[in-house]
Amino acid sequence: MAFFTVKEVKKVFTNGEVKEEILKGVNLSLNKGEITALVGASGSGKSTLLTIIAGLQSATDGEILFDGKDLILMNQEQIRKIRASQFGFVFQFAHLVPFLTVEEQLLLMLDVSETKLSKQAQKTEVNKLLMLVGMEHRKKAYPSSLSGGEKQRVAIARALIHQPKILFADEPTASLDSKRSKEVMELIRDLTKSLNITTLMVTHDEEMLPFTDQTIKMSDGLIVYNEKFMMELQEV
Repeated sequence: MAFFTVKEVKKVFTNGEVKEEILKGVNLSLNKGEITALVGASGSGKSTLLTIIAGLQSATDGEILFDGKDLILMNQEQIRKIRASQFGFVFQFAHLVPFLTVEEQLLLMLDVSETKLSKQAQKTEVNKLLMLVGMEHRKKAYPSSLSGGEKQRVAIARALIHQPKILFADEPTASLDSKRSKEVMELIRDLTKSLNITTLMVTHDEEMLPFTDQTIKMSDGLIVYNEKFMMELQEV
C-alpha cells in the first residue's frame, strides 16, 4: 500500500470570469524509501502539484491521503501541525539564517518543530545528523564561510532534523554546478534509503533522474508519463 496517495487532484485559479485549470485530475502514489521526481516544462503544473501535496496551497478538488488521512479535508491549523512535524522542505537556495552557525540552524528548527527533547538530547541529534551529511566538522561555521554545496547539505540536515516522514525538494540542485549537484543528489538518495523516508522532488535537470526511483513527467496539468508504472507494466 502506498504511503502517500494523490487522487484526481485539480487546481483552478479564478480571475473574475476567467478560470484557469492548472491541474486537471492528477493521480500518483509515493512509497517509503523512494525518491519521486516531477519533471516537465515551465507551466506544466509540477511545482503547483508539489506545493499542494505539501499543504502550502489548497486544491480545488480531489484527495491527498497521507497515512490514511485526507489533507484536503483538514483545516489550516491541522495542516500546519503536520507540516511542522511530518514534512521537511529543501528549496533551490538554502535560505540559511546568516547570523546562526550550522549547529544553531538545526537547533532552531527543533525549537520551531516543538520537539520534546532536552537541550542535551537536541545537541546529540544535531551532531548525529551533521555527521550523516558530512558537515559535523563545520558545525561552528557561519553561512558566509560555506560553499554552495555545503549550504545545501546544511539545508537538507535542517529539513530532516525533526525526523519528518516526507521530504519535499523543489529544484534542490538548480543553484549548484554539475559536480556539487551530483553530490547533493547522492546525499538525498542515501538519506531517503537509510532513514526510510519519502522524497518528492521537482527538477528540470535530467542528470539527476538516475538517482530517483520514479520519474513522473507532467504537461498542461496532467501526468503524461510515469517511468516506474511503465516499467512495472512491461514486467507483467
